[in-house]
Amino acid sequence: MHINTSIENSIELLNEYPSVVERYFTLRYCTKVGEQDIEHHCVMFHSNRICLISLADEHPIIKHQKSIKSIDCQVSTKVNRLDNKVSGKGKKGGQHLEPNSILCKIECEDGSVYNIYSCIKGKLVEINDNLSTDSSLLLTKPKSDGFIAIVLPQLSSIDKYKDEMLSLEQYQDFIK
Repeated sequence: MHINTSIENSIELLNEYPSVVERYFTLRYCTKVGEQDIEHHCVMFHSNRICLISLADEHPIIKHQKSIKSIDCQVSTKVNRLDNKVSGKGKKGGQHLEPNSILCKIECEDGSVYNIYSCIKGKLVEINDNLSTDSSLLLTKPKSDGFIAIVLPQLSSIDKYKDEMLSLEQYQDFIK
Protein backbone atom coordinates (compact mmCIF):
# COMPACT_ATOMS: atom_id res chain seq x y z
CA MET A 1 0.00 0.00 0.00
CA HIS A 2 2.81 2.39 0.88
CA ILE A 3 4.58 1.75 -2.46
CA ASN A 4 1.45 2.54 -4.48
CA THR A 5 0.96 5.78 -2.57
CA SER A 6 4.59 6.71 -3.16
CA ILE A 7 4.27 6.04 -6.92
CA GLU A 8 1.05 8.05 -7.09
CA ASN A 9 2.75 10.96 -5.30
CA SER A 10 5.70 10.80 -7.71
CA ILE A 11 3.37 10.87 -10.71
CA GLU A 12 1.53 13.86 -9.26
CA LEU A 13 4.84 15.68 -8.77
CA LEU A 14 5.91 14.94 -12.34
CA ASN A 15 2.63 16.32 -13.64
CA GLU A 16 3.14 19.52 -11.62
CA TYR A 17 6.55 20.31 -13.11
CA PRO A 18 6.66 21.95 -16.53
CA SER A 19 8.30 20.19 -19.46
CA VAL A 20 11.66 21.32 -20.84
CA VAL A 21 9.83 23.17 -23.63
CA GLU A 22 7.60 24.93 -21.11
CA ARG A 23 10.57 25.87 -18.92
CA TYR A 24 13.07 27.11 -21.49
CA PHE A 25 11.15 28.09 -24.61
CA THR A 26 8.71 30.86 -25.43
CA LEU A 27 6.23 29.52 -27.98
CA ARG A 28 4.90 31.75 -30.72
CA TYR A 29 2.60 30.88 -33.59
CA CYS A 30 3.00 32.08 -37.16
CA THR A 31 0.01 32.11 -39.51
CA LYS A 32 1.35 34.66 -42.01
CA VAL A 33 4.69 35.34 -43.64
CA GLY A 34 4.53 38.94 -44.78
CA GLU A 35 1.12 39.25 -46.43
CA GLN A 36 0.94 35.55 -47.34
CA ASP A 37 -1.26 33.25 -45.25
CA ILE A 38 0.52 30.01 -44.43
CA GLU A 39 -0.38 26.80 -42.69
CA HIS A 40 0.30 27.30 -39.01
CA HIS A 41 3.87 27.02 -37.78
CA CYS A 42 5.23 27.12 -34.25
CA VAL A 43 8.45 28.99 -33.46
CA MET A 44 10.00 28.10 -30.12
CA PHE A 45 12.34 30.81 -28.85
CA HIS A 46 14.93 29.45 -26.41
CA SER A 47 16.37 31.65 -23.67
CA ASN A 48 19.78 31.40 -25.45
CA ARG A 49 18.15 32.88 -28.65
CA ILE A 50 18.16 29.63 -30.67
CA CYS A 51 14.78 28.98 -32.30
CA LEU A 52 13.16 25.68 -33.17
CA ILE A 53 10.71 25.69 -36.07
CA SER A 54 7.93 23.12 -35.98
CA LEU A 55 4.36 22.56 -37.04
CA ALA A 56 1.60 24.06 -34.93
CA ASP A 57 -1.20 21.86 -33.62
CA GLU A 58 -3.61 23.29 -36.22
CA HIS A 59 -1.32 22.62 -39.18
CA PRO A 60 -3.25 20.25 -41.49
CA ILE A 61 -0.58 17.54 -41.17
CA ILE A 62 -1.00 17.36 -37.40
CA LYS A 63 -4.67 18.28 -37.19
CA HIS A 64 -5.69 15.52 -39.64
CA GLN A 65 -2.87 13.11 -38.67
CA LYS A 66 -1.79 12.80 -42.31
CA SER A 67 0.62 10.10 -43.39
CA ILE A 68 3.85 11.63 -44.61
CA LYS A 69 5.24 10.34 -47.90
CA SER A 70 8.41 12.45 -48.09
CA ILE A 71 10.26 15.46 -46.74
CA ASP A 72 12.21 17.28 -49.43
CA CYS A 73 14.90 19.76 -48.38
CA GLN A 74 15.93 20.52 -51.98
CA VAL A 75 14.15 23.88 -52.04
CA SER A 76 15.58 25.08 -55.38
CA THR A 77 17.93 23.84 -58.06
CA LYS A 78 20.86 25.35 -56.16
CA VAL A 79 19.82 25.01 -52.50
CA ASN A 80 19.48 21.85 -50.46
CA ARG A 81 18.94 22.59 -46.76
CA LEU A 82 20.61 19.28 -45.85
CA ASP A 83 23.88 20.62 -47.32
CA ASN A 84 23.96 23.31 -44.62
CA LYS A 85 27.30 23.27 -42.79
CA VAL A 86 27.95 25.52 -39.81
CA SER A 87 30.98 25.98 -37.60
CA GLY A 88 31.98 27.99 -34.58
CA LYS A 89 30.13 30.12 -32.12
CA GLY A 90 28.83 32.50 -34.80
CA LYS A 91 27.53 29.56 -36.89
CA LYS A 92 29.67 30.53 -39.89
CA GLY A 93 28.55 28.98 -43.13
CA GLY A 94 24.92 28.67 -42.07
CA GLN A 95 22.47 29.28 -44.89
CA HIS A 96 20.89 32.72 -44.64
CA LEU A 97 17.12 32.62 -44.17
CA GLU A 98 14.40 35.21 -44.59
CA PRO A 99 10.97 34.72 -42.95
CA ASN A 100 9.57 33.50 -46.30
CA SER A 101 12.46 31.07 -46.94
CA ILE A 102 11.29 27.51 -47.46
CA LEU A 103 12.98 25.03 -45.11
CA CYS A 104 11.48 21.95 -46.73
CA LYS A 105 8.46 20.61 -48.56
CA ILE A 106 6.40 17.87 -46.98
CA GLU A 107 4.40 15.59 -49.26
CA CYS A 108 1.64 13.51 -47.72
CA GLU A 109 0.22 10.20 -48.91
CA ASP A 110 -3.00 11.96 -49.95
CA GLY A 111 -1.02 14.02 -52.50
CA SER A 112 -1.04 17.28 -50.54
CA VAL A 113 2.25 19.21 -50.39
CA TYR A 114 3.11 21.77 -47.71
CA ASN A 115 5.89 24.35 -47.76
CA ILE A 116 7.47 24.81 -44.35
CA TYR A 117 8.82 28.31 -43.84
CA SER A 118 11.55 29.72 -41.62
CA CYS A 119 9.16 32.40 -40.26
CA ILE A 120 12.15 34.38 -38.99
CA LYS A 121 15.29 35.92 -40.45
CA GLY A 122 18.51 34.25 -39.37
CA LYS A 123 21.04 31.52 -40.03
CA LEU A 124 20.05 27.90 -40.50
CA VAL A 125 21.89 25.90 -37.87
CA GLU A 126 20.39 22.49 -38.60
CA ILE A 127 17.63 20.57 -40.31
CA ASN A 128 16.39 17.73 -38.11
CA ASP A 129 18.03 14.61 -39.59
CA ASN A 130 15.80 12.33 -37.51
CA LEU A 131 12.83 13.21 -39.73
CA SER A 132 14.44 11.47 -42.70
CA THR A 133 14.33 8.14 -40.86
CA ASP A 134 11.18 8.72 -38.78
CA SER A 135 8.81 11.31 -40.23
CA SER A 136 6.13 10.28 -37.70
CA LEU A 137 8.00 12.45 -35.16
CA LEU A 138 6.32 15.43 -36.85
CA LEU A 139 2.99 14.04 -35.68
CA THR A 140 3.88 12.47 -32.36
CA LYS A 141 6.44 14.93 -30.96
CA PRO A 142 6.19 18.20 -32.92
CA LYS A 143 7.49 20.34 -30.06
CA SER A 144 10.45 18.17 -29.17
CA ASP A 145 12.03 15.43 -31.30
CA GLY A 146 9.83 16.33 -34.28
CA PHE A 147 11.08 19.89 -34.76
CA ILE A 148 11.94 20.76 -38.37
CA ALA A 149 14.86 23.14 -38.05
CA ILE A 150 17.04 25.15 -35.71
CA VAL A 151 17.50 28.78 -36.69
CA LEU A 152 19.72 31.41 -35.10
CA PRO A 153 18.09 34.83 -35.48
CA GLN A 154 19.90 38.13 -35.04
CA LEU A 155 19.80 39.14 -31.40
CA SER A 156 18.34 42.53 -32.28
CA SER A 157 15.31 41.03 -34.06
CA ILE A 158 14.15 38.41 -31.55
CA ASP A 159 11.71 40.68 -29.70
CA LYS A 160 10.33 41.98 -33.01
CA TYR A 161 9.48 38.44 -34.15
CA LYS A 162 7.99 37.49 -30.78
CA ASP A 163 5.77 40.58 -30.91
CA GLU A 164 4.66 39.92 -34.51
CA MET A 165 3.67 36.31 -33.82
CA LEU A 166 0.78 35.05 -31.74
CA SER A 167 1.15 33.94 -28.14
CA LEU A 168 -0.57 30.70 -27.11
CA GLU A 169 -3.61 32.61 -25.83
CA GLN A 170 -3.82 34.73 -28.99
CA TYR A 171 -3.40 31.64 -31.13
CA GLN A 172 -6.19 29.81 -29.32
CA ASP A 173 -8.49 32.81 -29.90
CA PHE A 174 -7.38 32.96 -33.56
CA ILE A 175 -8.28 29.32 -34.28
CA LYS A 176 -11.74 29.56 -32.70
